[in-house]
Amino acid sequence: MTEALFYLPWPAKALSPNARVHWSVLARAKKSAKNTAFYLVKEAGIGKIEADSLSVQYTFYPPSRRAFDLDNALSSLKAASDGIALAVGVDDSAWTITIKKAGAIEKGGMVKVQLEWAA
Repeated sequence: MTEALFYLPWPAKALSPNARVHWSVLARAKKSAKNTAFYLVKEAGIGKIEADSLSVQYTFYPPSRRAFDLDNALSSLKAASDGIALAVGVDDSAWTITIKKAGAIEKGGMVKVQLEWAA
């Protein structure tokens, strides 16, 4: 197995499925999340992956002690997942996703992304 690791910023509030924002605000947030994820993958030195499937693990480091739902947090990463898929060349329909909630509070919050695939 080959693996890669990088970090995403905490998803914008507008990306939450529970947010009720104007469509243009949502569109800007999605575009920003997708582009940020794409460039963070490239910055981490991860190129195109020649694999049929990909194991993706998201570990959430919240920005505060405030409670959050893991399913909403994962849904907030949809645009970022599209950026990752574009960067690595493996469609997200071929992913196996695992999500974890980290106990540690991180200033500003972040999401640790671990990718694993068979070489």
